[in-house]
Amino acid sequence: MTDEKTGTFLVTAADEGSAVLTDVDDGQVHTLATNPDVTVGEAIEGRLAPEPPLDVAWRLAAVDDRWTISVEESSEAPTTLAREVAAEQAVGELTRRERAGTGELHVLTVPEAETAAAVADVLDDEEGVRSRAARLGVARVVVRSEPGVVSVRYLP
Repeated sequence: MTDEKTGTFLVTAADEGSAVLTDVDDGQVHTLATNPDVTVGEAIEGRLAPEPPLDVAWRLAAVDDRWTISVEESSEAPTTLAREVAAEQAVGELTRRERAGTGELHVLTVPEAETAAAVADVLDDEEGVRSRAARLGVARVVVRSEPGVVSVRYLP
């Protein structure tokens, strides 16, 4: 029999009959036998248990916390800090900085002509972005840019 698993999970698929949760720490995928009213993009801190009799599917046995993670592009320019970090690094580099309080700031320096494509790449990776947000325990991801700079803010 498979043991129960406690952790933070991202809902990566959901329909009327079932849902798929991915552990944001180890990437393990867990298919739920039923959908306990979860939706894609939601993070859940809790415990999963194997669903008898075959123990091949899971059930959500306990929920300690749950929240929806929004991902959005902002029309605002990157912050002064983000621009300073970008100015200190080479094109193609990424710097991660803890935010005061909760969350992180990721600054990518890109060729100016490829800024829009870099923003699109970040926004297209919703599952990856939401997984990082769930690991950090935050509810919002905001992408800001200006030519040559993309900042991804993981916010409470």
